[in-house]
Amino acid sequence: MDALLGRSVEELEEILTGYPKYAAKQLYDFLWDGKDFDEMTSLKKELREFLKQNYVANPVSVLKTFKGKSGAEKFLFRTGDDLIEGVFIPHDYGDTLCLSTQIGCRMGCTFCASGLDGLKANLSVGQLLGQVVAVNRYEGGTAKSRKITNLVLMGSGEPFDNYDNVLCFLDKVSKEGLKISERNISLSTSGLANRVREFALSGHKVTLSISLHAPFDSLRTQIMPINKAFCIKELVDSAKYYFEKTGRRVIFEYTLIKGVNDSEECAKELARLTRGFSCHVNLIRLNEVKERALKAPSDDDAKRFLGMLERLNVSATIRRSLGGDIEGACGQLRRRYLDENA
Repeated sequence: MDALLGRSVEELEEILTGYPKYAAKQLYDFLWDGKDFDEMTSLKKELREFLKQNYVANPVSVLKTFKGKSGAEKFLFRTGDDLIEGVFIPHDYGDTLCLSTQIGCRMGCTFCASGLDGLKANLSVGQLLGQVVAVNRYEGGTAKSRKITNLVLMGSGEPFDNYDNVLCFLDKVSKEGLKISERNISLSTSGLANRVREFALSGHKVTLSISLHAPFDSLRTQIMPINKAFCIKELVDSAKYYFEKTGRRVIFEYTLIKGVNDSEECAKELARLTRGFSCHVNLIRLNEVKERALKAPSDDDAKRFLGMLERLNVSATIRRSLGGDIEGACGQLRRRYLDENA
């Protein structure tokens, strides 16, 4: 059945033809609060029954949660006949939800669990919003009193491979319902340089995070096949273009893989690539995936690489690791659940 979350008041008015106009606004508010039809008691029982027989409120429901020692909470969602994941990360400066944009992924990055089964589907606007609304409700928030203050589109999938739905989602989540400022939204891409340039002209001004992960084309192609389509120069040039058009500093994500991309030579080339415009390098120790042979460097080795970048005047930090004890890598939890229930 069709989901109503994400519909405008005007669209809901068309669905509720024959009912008072204020009912559409009531329904709209209930949907953004994360309520199901049976909880919408100010609506007439006849109307609630009509809605239950023909629609679903939120196409996403919480199936299971797993809370880690750090406070991070992994969500396994059900949507239709499939599963998706998200991670809720509480922090002093605000609570963040990392959400998925696709079921699976076709980018084929060698260190990632999301793409082990390839791309299954793009998530709809309702499914994107549904993750946010479901977690906000689960954590005790409402549309007017949000529990979620920040969003990162860094879960399973490549956001720019689901471009139109992601843009519509950004419009709705920032301008309607929850009204999360785009200054508090980050979007991570594996490197679709053409979409980066298009996005720079879209009017959206989120923080753009680009998954670089290697400073040399030959090496990056080995771990990120998308580099065959968009080389590093094209990608960095598109990042500079995004900064020029939006004024937003670009983040380069750099997953450290032991013995692969953590050499002094890599640090020097990374410094050269990021010189001359407002950007920051976010170092991430590899979140190991059992189906992959790649290994994470030690904490000391990660700090050593950070020190090399700092001596080269690169703005860089090591991202705090959260969720490792709850299968924090995108796609891990979904695969385990499917294997256990096969």
